Amino acid sequence: MVEEIKTHEATVRAASPPEREEPSKSWLNDKDTHLVDDAANFLASTTTYPPMSAAQEKKLIRKIDRWMIPLLMFTATLGAVDKVQISTASLYGFQTDNNMHGQDYSWVGSILSIGMLVGLYPASYLVQRLPTAKFFCACSICWSVLTLMYAACHSWAAVMVLRFLMGMFEAVISTSIMLIISAFYKKKEQPARNAIILSCFSSVINGFWSWVVGQIPDSAPLAKWQYLYLLTGSINVCYSLFILFYLPDSPINARFLNEEEKFHAVQRVAENRTGMVSNAWKWYQVREALLDPKLYLIFLFNIAVNVPNGGLITFGSLIIKSMGYSSQTSALLTMPTGVMSTLAGWIFSELAARWHNRRAVAICLSALVPLMGTALVYGTQRSNLGAQLAGLYMMYAYWGPYVTTVSLPQANTAGQTKKSVTYCALYLGYAAGNLIGPQTFRSDQAPEYTGGVIAMIVCYCLCILLVLIYWAFCAFENRRRDKLYGKPGHINEDSVQELAESFEDQTDMEQKAFRYTT
Repeated sequence: MVEEIKTHEATVRAASPPEREEPSKSWLNDKDTHLVDDAANFLASTTTYPPMSAAQEKKLIRKIDRWMIPLLMFTATLGAVDKVQISTASLYGFQTDNNMHGQDYSWVGSILSIGMLVGLYPASYLVQRLPTAKFFCACSICWSVLTLMYAACHSWAAVMVLRFLMGMFEAVISTSIMLIISAFYKKKEQPARNAIILSCFSSVINGFWSWVVGQIPDSAPLAKWQYLYLLTGSINVCYSLFILFYLPDSPINARFLNEEEKFHAVQRVAENRTGMVSNAWKWYQVREALLDPKLYLIFLFNIAVNVPNGGLITFGSLIIKSMGYSSQTSALLTMPTGVMSTLAGWIFSELAARWHNRRAVAICLSALVPLMGTALVYGTQRSNLGAQLAGLYMMYAYWGPYVTTVSLPQANTAGQTKKSVTYCALYLGYAAGNLIGPQTFRSDQAPEYTGGVIAMIVCYCLCILLVLIYWAFCAFENRRRDKLYGKPGHINEDSVQELAESFEDQTDMEQKAFRYTT
C-alpha cells in the first residue's frame, strides 16, 4: 500500500504539467470514517498536488490572513462592544433610567457571566456537532438582536434578563474562534493571530460611539444610552448576516480557496497533530480532558486573569469620570484602554511565537505590566491625576497574559472532543473571573474601589504562579516521552497516507510523537 502511494506521488511530481489522479482510498476504507477527522477524509478523497515551495506557502498564508483575520476579528470585536458598553452607557443615565441602586449595577456586570456559565455546556457540545462557523454566526445574530432590545428596557430586572440571555449566546465565542484558528494555522502562527483577532478594539469603538451619541441634544426623544445600543445592535445584526455566508469552518469549505490551495492548507497544519474538524462526540476524550491537570491549571489561570477584566469592563468609565472629567471626555478617555490592551496582546503574543518554547516566560512578563499599573493606582494619591490615569491604562494590559495564554491549550490539546471540552473549561474560567470581578468593586468604596484594586494585585501574582506550574508539568512530560519513545520525527508532507494518519482524531495523550509547547 505505502509503495503504491509513493510510486503514485513520484509520477505526479515528475509530470509537467502535473497529471492529477485520485489517490488510493484503501487507507480510509480500513477506518471508520465517523471516527477520523474530516481532514483525513478530505485528503483521502481529493486530488493530490505537488509540494509547495516556501514562496507558495507564504502566498497561501497571506491569502488566508486577508480573509480569516478580518472576518473573525470584527465578529469578536463587535461581540465584545455590547459587553463593555454598560460602562459608557452609565455615563448617560443608564443606571438611573433603569432604577438601579447599591450593588444592582455590579450584578448587571456579573449576570452576563452567569449566562455564559449556563450556556457553556450546550455551546461546547453543539459547536462540534454542528458546523462551527454556522453555529457561531447564528449565535452572533441572536446576541445582536438582544443588543437592540436594551433600548426598550426601563427596569433593572429587564436588563438582567437581557444580559443573562446574551451571556448564553456569547458562550460560543471563544471555543468557536479557537477551533477555527487551529484549523487554519500552525502552532507557531497561532499566538500572533490570536492577538489580532482577540484584540480589544471594542473599547476604542465603544469610546468613539459613546462620544458620538454624547453630541445628541437632550431634547431627542430617546436617552443617549438608548441610541448607543440601537447603533451597536444594528451594526452587529448586519455584520452577523454577512459572515453567515462567508465565514468557513476550516480550509475544506473555505470559498476563497481553490482546490489546490485547500489541499495545501490542510496538509500544512498536519504537523500540529491536533486535528482539524470532526463532528463525532467521543466520551473517552471527555474523560481524558477532565483527568488532565493542564485543564485545571488553565481554568484557574483564566479565573485569576479575568477578575480584573470583569471589574474594569463594568467600572472603567466610572473610575475615569470620578477623576473629575465630563461624560463626553470620560468616553473619549476610555479609547486608550483598548489600544493598551491590544498592544499588550500583540507584543507578548509575538514574543511568545518567536521565543521558541518560552511561552510561559512571555506570559509571566506580560502579567508584570498590569501588576505594576495596579500598584501605581493603589500607591499614589487620587489627586495625582497623571499617575492615576497612567496606572489605569497600564492595568488594561491584563489582555496580554490572557490572549497569550490562549495559545497554550490550542497548541497542547489534540482530539476534537477533548479540544471542545478544554476550550469550554477555558471559557468557563473566563466567565467565572468576569462574574467575580464586578463584585470586588463595592459601591460603598467609590471612587477608590480599594477592594477591587487589591483583588487585582492578588490575581496577577496567582497568574504567574499557575503558569509556572503549567510550564513545569509540560516540560516534565516532554522529557518523559523523549526517554520512553525517543525524539519525535517530522511528518512526511509528500505522503498522503502519513498526512491522513496525522488527522486520526487522537488526543495528545494517545500520540507518542506529541510534544507540548512550553
